[in-house]
Order: sequence, then structure tokens, then C-alpha cells
Amino acid sequence: MVTLPDVQAALGRIRDRIYLSPCARTETLSRLSGTSAFLKLENLQMTGSYKERGALNTLLLVGEAERARGLIAASAGNHAQGVAYHAGRLGVKATIVMPETTPIMKVANTRAHGARIVLHGANYDEAYAEARRLEQAEGLTFVHPFDDPRIIAGQGTVGLEILDQVPEVDAILVPIGGGGLASGVAVAAKALRPEVRIVGVETEVLPSMLAALEAGRPVTLEPASTIADGIAVKRAGDLTFEHVRRLVDEIVTVSEEEIASAILYLLEKEKTVAEGAGAVAVAALMNRRAAGLEGRRAVAIVSGGNIDVNLVARIIERGLVKDGRLVRVSVALTDKPGQLAKVSAIIAHHRANVIEVHHTRAFATRFGDTTLQLTLETRGLEHVQELLQALRERGYQVQQLGI
Repeated sequence: MVTLPDVQAALGRIRDRIYLSPCARTETLSRLSGTSAFLKLENLQMTGSYKERGALNTLLLVGEAERARGLIAASAGNHAQGVAYHAGRLGVKATIVMPETTPIMKVANTRAHGARIVLHGANYDEAYAEARRLEQAEGLTFVHPFDDPRIIAGQGTVGLEILDQVPEVDAILVPIGGGGLASGVAVAAKALRPEVRIVGVETEVLPSMLAALEAGRPVTLEPASTIADGIAVKRAGDLTFEHVRRLVDEIVTVSEEEIASAILYLLEKEKTVAEGAGAVAVAALMNRRAAGLEGRRAVAIVSGGNIDVNLVARIIERGLVKDGRLVRVSVALTDKPGQLAKVSAIIAHHRANVIEVHHTRAFATRFGDTTLQLTLETRGLEHVQELLQALRERGYQVQQLGI
């Protein structure tokens, strides 16, 4: 088991090479969650994730002979960049095995840190197997993404910083994938403040640690697609399972929609970018998943911010639709000049903004009619109903459509 001295020693090693991320109180999230809420912004690290803490601690503990031969890791995301970045800064050769399906930008970012990139397999498991083969074939040292005491100790430095930044913290909400971050934070927090509540948060799509706790041992789940790909781990680690079983007070899950809403909330209200895995703790707070936190000081760890911009665009659009700020309506019109102008005038009078217009005769219910489909920007759900009512009062047949 990793101990408090291990985590404290790790902080001493890495302190001057990582960013002391802020842990600031947020009024809006406090109001939404019924807590005194704080955000620990690990998405602001150089590589956009807390993962570089464990990677750096491990690299600094590796012997000279192992450094000379080189290191190897398997990852499609944050662990890859953390290992590559700090290996490059330390002058250590690093090989990163990534699935062939890894987005081009993630491959480019990892290669930019000086690592040798090997693309292999259709998924992480196949990339992992190839990394272990290369480890043996080339005499490399494998750096595990979570199930390693050096990694756990490095990730635990997040917990030490939280206790220093918010000394009277009552609860810490931690994303869980393989369990390295939750294990390390729990080791630090429970040793110094046993009364601090540690809440792990998983996606309900792939709750591998929760399944392990229920089974009494790590079990392998079926792979599943999730917006929180950074914690999409089919099997919890053996070492991390033991730490979580002993030290984490509760594990809760959040849905895909809740994660997307948390990403949008962080972007719009907190002015910070989080990936899906990085937003799950915030999602748990927003939806009051954890028990007994009302009125308590709760820190949510925003663990990473490496998210594809196209996914951000889709999340924003879905969020606007959910809030009623983006709506699509169909209006039946008599096919004669001036009808579009009249509808546009009503929309303008009610201060809605037309984003897109599609005019068609093919789907009209009667000959001589036409259908107008409009995508509108509005202030919210009440504004949408106000606008629909105004159109109906003018005699138009109007229907709200999905987007």
C-alpha cells in the first residue's frame, strides 16, 4: 500500500516541475449543489491533465540503467502526453504505443514532445499488449497508467495541495477510471484528515471500480463508448482496488447527459475547458449525487481538459437545445408573396434570432401551401413558448421539432 510519506516524497520531487493548479471557490456551483464548492483545476497542467504528476514521479524514480534503455507506455490520451512530455524534459527516450484509431491531433501532440510513436491495434487493450511485447523485446521499462505505487503517489500530490489550499475541506470528489488518482488522493487526505469524505465518480456507462467493489475483486466489463473516454477503463487495477476499497467512502455514477451538461457549465460559467472525464466530479456535484454534502465544503477535481473541438461544438449545440436556447420550428404557410416576411417580423418582435431557414413545398399538407422550417436562437424555454404562442395567435400552424 502507498503511504502518506510516499506521497509527500513525490510532491518534494515534482513540485518544481509541475503547475500548482488553483483550487478556488465557485459561487454558481455552490448554489447549484447546495455546498460550498471549490474547483481544483488540473486541466491547467502543461499537458492538460493531472496524469503528468504520476508520470513525472515515476520517471524520477527510475534507475539510470533503465533510463538509458528507455521507457514505454500504452495510452491514447493523457498518460501518453504526460510520459512523453516529462521524458523529453529529462532527456529520457520514450516509446508510446497508441491504438491506430487515436485521433491525429493526440498523436501529433505526443510526438511533439519527442516520443517515438508506435500505432498498433484497434483499441487500448491491443496497444497495451504490444507495449508489453516491446518491453520484453527491447528491454524497455513499462510505465503503467494507474496500477503502480509510483504513479499513485504522484497522483496523490493533488490531495496534498487541496488540503493546503482548502484546509477545512469536508469532501473531495475524484474521477475514477483505473483508480490511480482516487487512490493517491485518498491516501493523502485520510492520513492527514481522516474525517474528510472521499467520493469517487464514474460514468454509469463503464463503472469498473464500482463493479469491482460489488464483486469483491476487479472484474472485466464489456467495452462501451462514452463521452468520458479518459476514464473508460474496463477493469480496475489490482493495487488501486485495494486502496479504493479501504479508503474511498462512496462511489457514485453520472450519466452521459450529465457529463455533457457539466462540460458546458464549466465552459460557459467557469470559463474553463474540461474533457468528459475531467467533468464527472462537477457533474456529480451539480446533480447532488453524493450523500450528506449539503452546506459542506466540497472540492471537485477537474482532472483534464484535452477534448476534441468537434465534440465541444456538439456538446454546446446539445446543451443549447436542452436549455431551449436553440430551437427548430415548422410553420405551415399559404404559398404567396410576403408570408415569410410576416413570420420573420413576428420572430423579430419577440427578440428571437433566425439562424437557419429552409423553405419547402414538397412536404406541405395541402396544395397551395408551403412549409417553413426555422432554426432559432432564443433566451430559453419560456421564450420559446412565448414565441410559439404568438405565431399561433396570428393563425399560423406551428410545431416545435427536434434538432
